[in-house]
Amino acid sequence: MNEPSWRKPVGALMILAVVLIWTALFASFSDSVATLHWTLQLVYYALAGLAWIWLTPVKPILRWMQTTRWR
Repeated sequence: MNEPSWRKPVGALMILAVVLIWTALFASFSDSVATLHWTLQLVYYALAGLAWIWLTPVKPILRWMQTTRWR
């Protein structure tokens, strides 16, 4: 019988940490963004919500969780 992999819970915690850091980073600008028109606020938060997909290391973490390789 295969033993459970420790990489999956560790990887999940790493992804959670990335999401929390990303959220804190963009939320730190919320006072400045709050003064903008609502359409600009919508664009800001939409871009911030989508940009983390391309700008954070989530994909390599998921790959590491499955294969033990970063690349």
